[in-house]
Amino acid sequence: MSIASEKQLPTQVQAWLDPEMDSVKGTETPKDPSKGYIALLGWSVNAIKAAQKFDRRYIVVAPEWAEDFCTANKIPFISWDFLRLNDRSYEIAQRLKAEGVDVAIPLFEETVEWSGAINSVLLDSPRMFGQSILFRDKSLMKRRAQLGGIRVGIFEEAHEKDDVVRFMKRVNQTLLKLDGDPDDPIHVKAFDKAGCLGHRMIRKVEEIDSIPAEEYPLLMESHLDGWEFAVEAWIHDGKIKFLNISEYVTLGYSVFVPATEELESWRNAITKQIELLIKTFEIKFGLIHPEYFVTADGEMYFGEVAYRPPGFKAFELIERAYGFSAYQASMLVFDPKSTKEEVDAFFPREVVDAKGYAGCFGVYPRRRVVSKLEMPKETTEHPYFESHELLEPTEEMVPDRAAFGTHWGLVFFNGDDPIKMRDLLKAQEDLDFYV
Repeated sequence: MSIASEKQLPTQVQAWLDPEMDSVKGTETPKDPSKGYIALLGWSVNAIKAAQKFDRRYIVVAPEWAEDFCTANKIPFISWDFLRLNDRSYEIAQRLKAEGVDVAIPLFEETVEWSGAINSVLLDSPRMFGQSILFRDKSLMKRRAQLGGIRVGIFEEAHEKDDVVRFMKRVNQTLLKLDGDPDDPIHVKAFDKAGCLGHRMIRKVEEIDSIPAEEYPLLMESHLDGWEFAVEAWIHDGKIKFLNISEYVTLGYSVFVPATEELESWRNAITKQIELLIKTFEIKFGLIHPEYFVTADGEMYFGEVAYRPPGFKAFELIERAYGFSAYQASMLVFDPKSTKEEVDAFFPREVVDAKGYAGCFGVYPRRRVVSKLEMPKETTEHPYFESHELLEPTEEMVPDRAAFGTHWGLVFFNGDDPIKMRDLLKAQEDLDFYV
């Protein structure tokens, strides 16, 4: 374990010092030795700040490049390379067990499998590693969902281009398409990447050629016409303790919480689906982030489920809307020493206790060549605008977007009307942030 000493820090380390961190100011919340000792797997400064304001002991397990920051800011730290699976992989579980850690919490997609392996040792529960594989492999995930009676679309694995061509033709044959009819689109996704990474919508057979060879094998899915949304559910002792519904305005672009009254009217049905998901995947504790579709005829289809914080700063949006730390909530429900009474007292009431609506928009340059960041007045002068994390471009030529692409940064909004929030987020798609 590495932690900063009181000695003079080397210059290159001292450059990472954040004077606003509680660990630096000496204002960190005292840790209760009777409560759990938590390992945070991966890297999130916001998660670390939340841990410093919480009463659980914690240690960060992250790649070597994070060490200087942790040393400068007196953050307990173990260096570990999550990209290398080898015969030393069991070592990190043993190190954490020797340290006295009770549970490991994954902070991003690539650490979900690691948390399963580590927790199978820390909690003496070998099935946890197998369970984590279900959360990582989208194909296995969908098969498990089907076995549990959860409604999913048509899906198959593809190992080469011809598999995708055959799948697209079979899907459209099943839909009774005639010669000359436009094809129904299909989706292809990476087996084990987060969010929209590697996600493509294929509308024509010719577009299959655009899939790079290195993206195979991949998952193929039929297209579902419907209202897509996400859920963040904190689970303790197999029971839902807080369920947030995140409303997508445009997938890959924008989201806000809580949802509109129209989507919230589905809460009872959504809750039943999450309870079925918990039963099917045998989830006893933790935070899950599933995505669903509601079709025009009122049927609910399962998309996928993640066992880690969602993207698009959804945790931060939830904290802005409700006032509680979603990171601390995860630490609480993961901790095997948390009591039912403590968990129940932590969470507010869904929707009614929200202080407003918090949303964010992911910016993609709309021009092929850009020279500077220029925030639109329609954005910055809107009363709901709060902040942004956009940076000046480092090069003029905008790279072609692969699949759904990766946004260049987020713009944050907060207000008291969900319809205004939805319309505002949609309007951002027509604005240029990079000119």
